[in-house]
Amino acid sequence: MREQSGSTPSSIAQALRDDLLDGVLEPGTRLTEESLSARFGAGRHSVRSGLQTLVSEGLLEHQRNKGIVVPAVTAERIDAMCSYRSILELGALRLALLRNADFSAVDEAVQRLEAMTAATPWRQVIEAHSAVHAEIVAASGNPRVLAAHRACENELNCMLATIRAEYSTSQMAAMHRHLVGQLRAGGETALKALEDDLELGGRAAMHLALRRRSEAPHLLPGDLDAG
Repeated sequence: MREQSGSTPSSIAQALRDDLLDGVLEPGTRLTEESLSARFGAGRHSVRSGLQTLVSEGLLEHQRNKGIVVPAVTAERIDAMCSYRSILELGALRLALLRNADFSAVDEAVQRLEAMTAATPWRQVIEAHSAVHAEIVAASGNPRVLAAHRACENELNCMLATIRAEYSTSQMAAMHRHLVGQLRAGGETALKALEDDLELGGRAAMHLALRRRSEAPHLLPGDLDAG
């Protein structure tokens, strides 16, 4: 089939990322080259390359006898990711505090989050939220720490997509507005605020969403009532 304009491996990968962040592709969903070639009007080589990009990012996985599938969000996967994230972000914040960072870029990222509404697609909310945390890491001034954080950003965002039943867009913005104030207070106050955000707003919320899904597996994440 002749490829449509824009149906490159990178555009295919981005479209599938958007589907993952919006919850369109549920855990366990099998993706075939044939169906994606038809959807994107793309050749199989482009589709295969796009899928491999997402496999390398941890967003998809190759399972024996199944092919490419959307991986399950398990308790073990949540804990592994959140522990790694805490090491990176808390370590970055310590470096930022040592260099007296003013966190103005974090404030600007929160302003972009605050500008979003209940009608904003959830993937855009998650990406704006991610930008807030990326700016915290960038405030460290350490490019290696920032590179490590960026390497897991897409996988983390897809995992965080599960918490949309737990928070409204306005709640997400308010939480991070408070966080900025605590960061500027400095010292242990800043570190405790970020730790609470990562553990309560991240890890605990994802575990809660996972429990809810196990109790109501027939519902999509957006169908669950906030607790």
